[in-house]
Amino acid sequence: MKTVLCYGDSNTWGYNAFGGTRYPYEARWTTVLARALGPAYHVIPEGLNGRTTVWPDPVEGDHKNGKSYLIACLESHYPIDLLVLMLGTNDLKHRFGLSAWDIASGVGTLVQMIRRSEFGPGGAPPEVLLMAPPPTCVGDGPFAAMFEGADEKSKLLGGHYRLVAQENGVAFLDTSEVIVSDPTDGIHLAEEDLGKLGGAVAAKVREILG
Repeated sequence: MKTVLCYGDSNTWGYNAFGGTRYPYEARWTTVLARALGPAYHVIPEGLNGRTTVWPDPVEGDHKNGKSYLIACLESHYPIDLLVLMLGTNDLKHRFGLSAWDIASGVGTLVQMIRRSEFGPGGAPPEVLLMAPPPTCVGDGPFAAMFEGADEKSKLLGGHYRLVAQENGVAFLDTSEVIVSDPTDGIHLAEEDLGKLGGAVAAKVREILG
């Protein structure tokens, strides 16, 4: 059995923009992924609302920093064949003042940490699938103030993430080619897009792991 760890934020956790609730287990994209891959794969969802790439959040807490928990998470679930990484949306919050290049650099740091680790089969590093999150569309919605300026900046993430993947020799998926952010809040995913994302990731996992 191959182990696939999905490390992400609220869209991996399963946040439902309509009402701020959590999607039921069976609707989350990680569950769709597990169903699509079948019993030869063990899919582990590791999503946290508000998780950033490498930045402690001065408002929501230091524990939102994706870098601080990454190695413990890898060691906890060892051995891991593939880590699916989708972070960066929360880095777009106005409080951080980051450029799209800064955000991609942060996710690149995580990729390098994974590829230097010994938590894959036989003590080798896990394979990595880096995913660029879909652009936001917060507009004047409920997250407008928190994510001021995010919509235009988020459109640049796909290109920067692609370069990070190429520079580090890891697989890449630009999710904007598959899904869009739900205009209900401009950040999270509609249930239809959860299904699309799970299917697209399953195809990439099979491509990487065979």
